[in-house]
Amino acid sequence: MIARIWHGKTKASDLEAYTQFLKERAIPDYQNTAGFENLTFLRKIVENEAHFTLITYWKNLAVIENFAGQDLEKAKYYPEDTNFLLEFEEKVMHHEVFARQ
Repeated sequence: MIARIWHGKTKASDLEAYTQFLKERAIPDYQNTAGFENLTFLRKIVENEAHFTLITYWKNLAVIENFAGQDLEKAKYYPEDTNFLLEFEEKVMHHEVFARQ
């Protein structure tokens, strides 16, 4: 299993609105992709910024291409992200999951 880790940040005042957007738009997109296993959605406020970390779990690297395209390391964004995100991090990280309970 592979964990794909993405990070983004918004203004702290956009925490709830961006959370709702992720629940309505991004998470269903993940769930409807073949090879998707599960996800962990983390958020926190640091000073005046809300930080979001989304860890998605996939069967293998090959199925991530169904979601991300050929460049697996490239972050995927939605048009609505321009309304919230303070910057667009170009890359995501992938890690092999060797233990899970």
